Amino acid sequence: MAKTESNVMVGSYEIATGLAEIEPDPYGANRYILKVNGVPSSHIDLDDPGYLDFEYMRWMEPVFTIGFPTEEFDGRTRKLRVLHLGGGGCSMARWVAATYENARQVVVELDAKLAELVRTRFDVPRAPLVRLRVGDAGQVLPTLSDDSRDIIIRDVFAGSITPRELTTVGYALEAQRVLDQGGVYLLNCGDSADLAGARAEAATLLSVFSHVAMIADAPMLKGRRYGNIVFLASDEPLTLGARFERNLRIAPLPAQLVAGAGVTKFAAGAAPIS
Repeated sequence: MAKTESNVMVGSYEIATGLAEIEPDPYGANRYILKVNGVPSSHIDLDDPGYLDFEYMRWMEPVFTIGFPTEEFDGRTRKLRVLHLGGGGCSMARWVAATYENARQVVVELDAKLAELVRTRFDVPRAPLVRLRVGDAGQVLPTLSDDSRDIIIRDVFAGSITPRELTTVGYALEAQRVLDQGGVYLLNCGDSADLAGARAEAATLLSVFSHVAMIADAPMLKGRRYGNIVFLASDEPLTLGARFERNLRIAPLPAQLVAGAGVTKFAAGAAPIS
């Protein structure tokens, strides 16, 4: 039977795609882990929405704060527009809402029951700040207007794999269309040690966008384990600079930025996903 801790019901919940579980984080007084079908999906700090626990999300953080400075997106004359393909516990959406005043966000989540659970348990800001849209990310993106987002985050998994239809050249072209000038497409790519999927994703992005970079820790890039690679893709130069790379190096799990010729070398021999 579920028990109440703060405003969260800790326990197991049937959702449309299986089972969701909310567990307390033993290292945080008001922090929780959301699992979907046994796989950790999100980490939430109810006291501090500005805290990100998952490493790949921490790597995304300076993409926002350095690439899209809060003083330029003051919430009055200019609002940051973010599309999240994949909802989970809305960790990144809560972080963006806490960091950028009046940011406008849409979170696309396939599972309606999971979206409702997250909305009611994890203190997600209401529309128009954060709009939860139930739908298939593969079908939603093509319906959005041209030049309507500053940042698109693709963080969709079926188990440990991103559905193929979200990795194709055609889907990357849709992201490119929806991004405004200077916009960035951020992708969370999970892959095994052979890195075949990540190399194909790199080749795909290189075939569409003018500038592609990737972030990962050294063991992942050397093909020593399963893990995450964060891709950045844009038609404008990714001028994140030394401060950005310094933030990656001092992260709890230090990471490195690979850009330009480094990405081309990484993708060598891989074909874009059609």
